[in-house]
Amino acid sequence: MNAFADTILRWYAVNGRDLPWRRTRDPYAVWLSEIILQQTRVVQGRAYWERFLQQFPTVEALAAASEDQVLRLWEGLGYYSRARNLHAAAKQIVAMGAFPDTLDGIRSLKGVGDYTAAAIGSICFGLPAAVVDGNVYRVLARHFGIDAPVGTTAAKKEFTALAQKLLPADEPAAFNQGMMDFGAIQCTPQNPGCLTCPLQASCNAFRTGRVELLPVKKPAAKPVERHLSYVYVRFQGQTAIRRRGPGDIWAGLYEPLVLPSAEAHGIGKIIFPDGAGKTNFPEALANLTLADGLLLQLRTQVRHQLTHRTLVVDFYLWEPSARPKLPEGYFWVKEAELDRYAKPRLFELLLEAL
Repeated sequence: MNAFADTILRWYAVNGRDLPWRRTRDPYAVWLSEIILQQTRVVQGRAYWERFLQQFPTVEALAAASEDQVLRLWEGLGYYSRARNLHAAAKQIVAMGAFPDTLDGIRSLKGVGDYTAAAIGSICFGLPAAVVDGNVYRVLARHFGIDAPVGTTAAKKEFTALAQKLLPADEPAAFNQGMMDFGAIQCTPQNPGCLTCPLQASCNAFRTGRVELLPVKKPAAKPVERHLSYVYVRFQGQTAIRRRGPGDIWAGLYEPLVLPSAEAHGIGKIIFPDGAGKTNFPEALANLTLADGLLLQLRTQVRHQLTHRTLVVDFYLWEPSARPKLPEGYFWVKEAELDRYAKPRLFELLLEAL
């Protein structure tokens, strides 16, 4: 065994994290953990993993669930395409008759890429496939002095080949999990434990004083700002919502009345009925067959960060005096039953503002 892999395995045997999905080789449970943890910290993801297994103890139960049920349980994790892919993949697995046990078979599942396939394959089936994620990039870049910018095709090819070369074929699961934990605990992004690192003597970055410079990151694109306004309609204990369609953020989730930016439609900070009993509503609301009422701004310029864009949002409360006709796609629900609908975090913030 190469000295690098031997050191990682010995370190992992002593310092590896005790995580519930590591106490099983059930591919369903392991796959579920990998999908949840793709964009989620372990401390948060663990509770979701436990709730999913409690509600859907088998892949058949998950496949038989409705998309609304899956999205509702996923609420709060973000990146909702993961939940939709999870549901679709569960149906694939059921159609296959069993969880696939080859890399190509695992990779054919919706939402599963090279990293996830290698993790499931090595942990559950002993397949000699190396994982390469952010932690692995960092450990390899520092130890071997690799300055290829992470995020590029060339870097992925180089790091994957190196990780595969280092992987001990007889212990792929322990090595892969050891690399992930080593990057998460020892070789951290900031303030790594270099003074106690068992790889210190052979670490290129430590020897050359480049620990804080590696790995080299590809310059991130500047997030694009997107402005919108949410209007919470309240009438006789009911409110209006719609389900977002495909092709945009939060597909399949429910949201209140949406307008383009408030500024573009002349909405002031507070809009009251005028003396004649008519309401000064913005032109964008004209198709709602408005009755007298009050449109009140609750919050303005709320900033909500997504991966590739920043949302700047205004929140409004509208309490019409007569039931308005809603735009196409919207429907009435009881306010007390809103918890039944999977909602983006911004909708939750609006509810808090109320």
